[in-house]
Parts: sequence; C-alpha cells; structure tokens
Amino acid sequence: MSLPLEGKVAVVTGASRGIGRTDALVLAAAGADVVVTDILIEDDERLEETSEKIGPVAQVMAYSKKVYTRSTAEEIKKMGRRSAAFRMDVTDKKEVHDVMAQIKEQFGRIDILVNNAGTLDHTARFEHQNDAFWERDLRVNLTGAYNCCQAVWPYMKEQRWGRIINMSSVAGTLGGFGQASYATTKAGLLGLTRTLALEGARYNITVNAIIPGIINTEAFQMTNPEMRERMIARTAFKRPGEPEDIAHAIAFLASDQAGYITGIGLPVAGGIDLFTF
Repeated sequence: MSLPLEGKVAVVTGASRGIGRTDALVLAAAGADVVVTDILIEDDERLEETSEKIGPVAQVMAYSKKVYTRSTAEEIKKMGRRSAAFRMDVTDKKEVHDVMAQIKEQFGRIDILVNNAGTLDHTARFEHQNDAFWERDLRVNLTGAYNCCQAVWPYMKEQRWGRIINMSSVAGTLGGFGQASYATTKAGLLGLTRTLALEGARYNITVNAIIPGIINTEAFQMTNPEMRERMIARTAFKRPGEPEDIAHAIAFLASDQAGYITGIGLPVAGGIDLFTF
C-alpha cells in the first residue's frame, strides 16, 4: 500500500466535522500523523457558549452533538498514526502561535497545514449584510488563515519543506448572491495563496488553494431543500460533491508528487463554473 505522506505531520483547522474532519482522516490514510484542531471540542465546558458566539451553524452542531474533534483524533490513532486534538480559535493570534508551538514540540515538526476553518452562515443581500457577521467572517475566513500561516511559516522555512492548502470557494471566484462577506473572504484567500507561493518557493514551501463547489456536508443539508436543488442543478454532474473529493485533492497537493505545483486555485466543483443548462 502506497503511503505518500508517511513521516509527515499535518495540522487541519476546523476539523470537528464536515470537510475538515474528512481531510484529517484521508491525510492519515495517506500516512501522515494528523493534528485535529477546532474552536469546538466535545468535552469543552464552554462548548455551547462558544457556539453561540460563532453563529447559527455552530450552534446547531454543538446542540445536536455533531462535534467530533477528539473522536477524529482517536480514529486516526486507531489507524496507526500519531494524532492529537487541540481547541484553537484561529482568530486569536497568540493562541494559534501557542498551539502550533505545542504541536511542534510534541510531534517534532509541522509539514502540512490545511486552513479549513471557516464560517458560511451569513446570507443576506448587500443592503442587509450584518456588520458584526461581516467582521466575524473577515476574522475567521481570512485573518484566521493568515494567523495559522504565520505560525507555521518559520518551522517550514527551517526544515525547507512545507505544504499549505487554503480552502477557498467558488463564491470567491464566481461571486455569491447574498454572500458578500463570504465571497470576499474566499477571494482574499486566493490572493494570500499566490503571494505566499511566491515567497515560499525558495524554501520549498508550496502554497495552493482548493476551490470547492457544492459539497454534501452537514451544513449543506441544513440549506433550504429548494435552494439545494437549484445549486445542484448548476453542476455538470447534477449532484453534489462529497467531502472525500476535496480531501483527496488536498492529499495530492500535500505530497511530493505535487512538488512543482504552487500558487494555484484548484476547482473541485463538479463543473459548476461551466456553462451548464
């Protein structure tokens, strides 16, 4: 069995469920030791309080017990990999640097960073956009990735090897009706990706972005059924993608086989950006 990531240490943010959780499991299956991080963690006494501060999707996940941060780490350990779970708020720069330092000390290195943590529940036409949610989305989706990249950058430079994969969205490339804050932050991630790709190349650090389309996650299932069907109809395949479709693309970009690929935004979107009808 080929294990292209054997010996590598990966950190996945926002990995308590959905795409992030699947990313962590697939990276582990490819041989990596994987650290699972999220602001939501099952045994946190402040779980419900924290979810209320984040937004409605986080609240639903917390109250319905769909938070799997520690259990994902335990599942990875059963696969024969090293793993750990950390509560980490990507908007708190000091906490991010402290957690990454703990990971470096415990695991010896950080090779792969997947910036998956994000918010996507702020939906309103532009004139009705909520200022507080606008600021939250900037802090989580864009500044959060910036904080995490800054924290691991010195480690990757020192070892002269690194892989950073940022999670953008088709909303960032096509725009999203009623998604001004979300689309803006996801477009911003593409600029961050290309800039870090330029600066990281001399240290053998590649930086790429995944551009997901309609992916069948817990959050997608919460969408209005009529709206779900309209979005699915935009794809060439006429079906949503699965979290594994994203995770396998990430595993490839994290491998040596993708060592000459940097600065790209890779659509994994089922042809949603094609002229479908």
